[in-house]
Amino acid sequence: MLLALVPGAAGFSFFAVWAGSFDLSKLGDMTQVANVYDMDGNLYTHLRSGETRIVVDINQVSKHFLDALIAREDARFYSHHGIDPRGIARALVRNITRRRAAEGASTLTQQLARNSLPLGGKTLTRKILEAFVAVRIERHYTKQQVLGFYVNRIYYGGGLYGIETASQTYFGKPSADLDLSEGAMMAGLIRSPNRFSPLNNFAAANRERDTVLGRMQQLGMIDQSQAERAEHETIQVNRHRGLGNQDDYAVEGVQNELASLLTDEQSDEGGLKIYTTIDPEMQKLATQALETQLAKIENSRGYEHPKKGQNAGADTSKGTDYLQGALFLIDNREGAIRAVVGGRDYQRGGYNRATQAERPVGSTFKPFVYTAAWQRGLLPGASIDDGPIRPGDLPDAPDWSPGNSDGQFGGVQPAEVGLIRSRNTMSVRVGELVGLDTVRKVGADVGLAGEMPATPTIYLGTFNTTLRKLTEAYTLFPNFGVHKPGYFIERIDDADGATIYRAPHGTSQTLQPGAAWMTHTVMEKVIQKGTAAEAAKLGFNKPAAGKTGTTNDFRDAWFVGYTTSLTCGVWVGLDHNETIMSKGYGAALALPVWCQVMAKANPQRYPAKDFQPPEPLKRVRVCSFSNELATDGCEAAGTTYTIDLPASRVPRLACTAHAGETLTPNGQQVAPGQTPPGEEQPQQQNQDAFPKRFLRSFKKFFGG
Repeated sequence: MLLALVPGAAGFSFFAVWAGSFDLSKLGDMTQVANVYDMDGNLYTHLRSGETRIVVDINQVSKHFLDALIAREDARFYSHHGIDPRGIARALVRNITRRRAAEGASTLTQQLARNSLPLGGKTLTRKILEAFVAVRIERHYTKQQVLGFYVNRIYYGGGLYGIETASQTYFGKPSADLDLSEGAMMAGLIRSPNRFSPLNNFAAANRERDTVLGRMQQLGMIDQSQAERAEHETIQVNRHRGLGNQDDYAVEGVQNELASLLTDEQSDEGGLKIYTTIDPEMQKLATQALETQLAKIENSRGYEHPKKGQNAGADTSKGTDYLQGALFLIDNREGAIRAVVGGRDYQRGGYNRATQAERPVGSTFKPFVYTAAWQRGLLPGASIDDGPIRPGDLPDAPDWSPGNSDGQFGGVQPAEVGLIRSRNTMSVRVGELVGLDTVRKVGADVGLAGEMPATPTIYLGTFNTTLRKLTEAYTLFPNFGVHKPGYFIERIDDADGATIYRAPHGTSQTLQPGAAWMTHTVMEKVIQKGTAAEAAKLGFNKPAAGKTGTTNDFRDAWFVGYTTSLTCGVWVGLDHNETIMSKGYGAALALPVWCQVMAKANPQRYPAKDFQPPEPLKRVRVCSFSNELATDGCEAAGTTYTIDLPASRVPRLACTAHAGETLTPNGQQVAPGQTPPGEEQPQQQNQDAFPKRFLRSFKKFFGG
């Protein structure tokens, strides 16, 4: 008798020791999706990685579902201690009677052990080990804890794990809101989630629901009338909106930024709460505005390329044959990125033309050329020639003779006209005046290119950059030279609620405030009466500034502009770098998108106020020839003009090119070459030398 008990005791001890080797804390270790919230803290989407799971507290799960689950899977859950002897006996009898394994006897706790720990394959040994582990689990955890682990581990097919994930995917609602009919259906899916999925086989899902309802009535959980009402309820399955529905270019930006902020371990932990800068309203508006305008262009006279829909099989990893565009929107008060659209077909490939595509920027670079000149002492009213540039005029590009887009040439005009009307010859002369190296440095400083080409052609934007870099660079103008790096992620909390990242909100003074203000005032005129004057006819009437851009052969159309709150950049073009259409200027193709988005921006959230200068303005009389304070000799020569300048940009000396004396705005007499009393201002180095260089160059090249 005793000898017969020895093998049984040894076996019991073996499995008990084996079961004790498993770390039960792993039951609560479940990877889950990261929740992404918009700028207002509302759930925007989920980031899927590995198992798609949203962990939910058991107290937040519908009682209808929990009752249905127990009725379906383990009716004696609250009375057994991990294994159910009655259930085992019942299943054994039925399987012997039917001569096949028709019914299992695993409790919820056994299923939890099997799904959570590496117990092995489908063998008798594994089943015995599973029972021992289940008993051990129930000794360490309460029934509610076991149930909580289980409902978050359930596999629902299609890569979905947990009741919360499945409820949001199938019904578009949290599991707390599942009614009796829905809860019974969810419990009915567990044994074969792919076969019984309401998305794939709604009739089968309904049959399983009814089976569960019948079992609940049999157990006294519900009465007959409740069961009948639930059976006759029409369940609305969420066929058009799955978990993570907001897969768009903004979410892609969040994911890319997330990869650079967290370690692999932090990312793998799951359950992150990512608070972003995304404005869903602006994201939707930007997407619609871009598509509306591109479709309009495709249907316009003179457009000869394939239209969207005519080439649905295009390889989006290499681009499409039909017209594309991109938009990037930044809150320039913080650097927060509010919206990004990288094309018309994110779901077909996701190639992001706002951040990945590098294209020639054309005339949108000209504001930085002029800013470089203002920083060296040039003033907006300085006389610059709009005449032809002949071969040999440019030492660093002797064979280059750029013309204007309209094929016309004007005479000597104020420098600002070159920017307002986007005159190429004037802009090249301004760039040459300030110096190629200086312009290249400004371009690098504002983040447009790490190493800009050493050729005068860059004055006209012949180098490549991305829409994001260009838009971020333009935020320097409404911020008067202060750089605020663009960012998608404001804060990240881990699964326990601890904050592991906050946006630093760093700033740096990249351009001189006074020079940035001067460029801004000129770009206001671009919208008022320059190349973007169509903005008013397009319905935009807020205080704003910006610049159009068009590259050679009309291959790229740009517009980048801003209000006091928002900076928005728009690009339109073809992926394969072809001419869009004849006269496809930035004002005709890109500006309408910008106007639609900026005109409809919420005025309470994004007020478009009048711009205020970063420093006091002083009204002065200046000589357009010498770029110095005007004298009565300048008056006689007809070269004077009045201008309001930031205090730091007021010339220090009276004109040395024309004889005579003049009166400053405060009534004092100033002799030629002298500094007006009380007008000493801190200036950038070499500004005093700038007028002399300007005068030396003027007669030969700049129109003297």
